[in-house]
Amino acid sequence: MDFTFTEEQLAAAEAARGVFAGVAPDAVPSPALTTGAVTEGLDRELWSRLAAADLLSLLLDEAHGGAGLDAIALCLVLRESAGVLARVPLLEHSAAAAAVRTHGGTELAGRLLRRAGRGELVLTVAANGRTGHDPAESAVTARREGPAWVLDGVQTAVPWAYDADLVVVPAHVEGTAADRTVLALVPRDRDGVDLAEQVSTSGERLAELRLASARIDAVDVIEAEGAWEWLHALLTTGICALALGLGERVLRMTSEYTGKREQFGYPIATFQAVAVQTADRYIDLRAMEATLWQAAWRISSGAPGALPLAGDVAVAKIWAAEGVRRVVQTAQHLHGGFGADTDYSLHRYHAWAKHLELALGPAAAYEERLGDLLAVHPLG
Repeated sequence: MDFTFTEEQLAAAEAARGVFAGVAPDAVPSPALTTGAVTEGLDRELWSRLAAADLLSLLLDEAHGGAGLDAIALCLVLRESAGVLARVPLLEHSAAAAAVRTHGGTELAGRLLRRAGRGELVLTVAANGRTGHDPAESAVTARREGPAWVLDGVQTAVPWAYDADLVVVPAHVEGTAADRTVLALVPRDRDGVDLAEQVSTSGERLAELRLASARIDAVDVIEAEGAWEWLHALLTTGICALALGLGERVLRMTSEYTGKREQFGYPIATFQAVAVQTADRYIDLRAMEATLWQAAWRISSGAPGALPLAGDVAVAKIWAAEGVRRVVQTAQHLHGGFGADTDYSLHRYHAWAKHLELALGPAAAYEERLGDLLAVHPLG
C-alpha cells in the first residue's frame, strides 16, 4: 500500500490548519460545569471561514463548485479539526453532500450542492437508530404515496439537528426485503417532524428526531441501491479521522506536560513507567492511522479487497474506538489531578473522546460485524 498523499490532498490539510489555527478548544463553557448543552448552535464564524476556504465543498465535483477531492482529503481535514475540538458539522455536512453527488438525482444535486458548498445550506445525517444500538435504517419506515414518501419513526442523537436545514434520514421501505433502504432529505420545519433536545458527553446539543407521517417529495429521496451503506462507511471512517486527530493532540499535550513536570528533580517523562505508557499510546495512534487510511482509500478508489469495504471500515473503527479511549485514559493518569482541572482543556478532550468512541457504535459492535464478514469471506 502507498499512503503518499497527493499535492491536492496535502493542500486541503494545509488550508485546514490555517482555518483552525485560531480556534480555542475552551471557547464555550465546560461540559463538566454545564447541566445542559454548552451552547445552542454551531460555531457560525468558523463555518463561514471553512466555506471561504472551500473546505465545505471538498467532495463536490467542479460542476457544483467543488474541488473534486476524495474521502482521504476529507479525513485529513477532519484530523485537523479534531485537534481543536472544532464545533462544526464538517463530517456530517460533507458526507451528506457527497451522498447527494454520488447517488442523488441530477435535479436534487443541482438544487442543493452549490449552496451546500458555500455553507448557505447546512446538512446533517441521522445515523444512530432508535436507541443508538439498533441499525439506523430500521428505525424509520418509508412508504410511497403518490408523488411523495411518508416517513414514520425515531432517530436518536442526531448531531447538529437544530442547526441543519436538511437531515438525511435512512428509512426502510415497507413491504420489501430488509435490505431496501432509501435516504430521505428531511427539512427540519416540515409538518410531522419534531425535535427533542439531547446532550452528548461532550456537551454538544443533539436531538431525537421524531417523524410522524412526514411527507417528503420523491425528488428529495435517494433510492439508489447501496447509497446508505456507502454513506455509513464514509461517516464511520470520518469518525475514525476525528478520533485520530484528537488522540494525536492529547498525546502532544501529555508529552509537553510530562517533559516539564518534575519529581525527585527530574522530568517525569524520563521515568521508565511514563515512557512505556506513552510509547504504547503512540503505537495505538499509528495503528489507528494505518487502518484509517486503508478504509478511506477503499472508499475513494473503489478497489476490491480480501473483505468488502465494510471489513476495512470495521477494523478502522475498532482501532479508533479502543485506541482513543486508551490515549485519553493514559493522558489523564499521567497528568494526575491536573488532568481533571476544568481550567485546563484535557477534560474536554476526554469528553469528546468518549463521544467519538461510541458514535455510530462501539468497538464491540464492529467486532461482531467483522466476525460476520469473516464467516462469509474467509481469508486464505
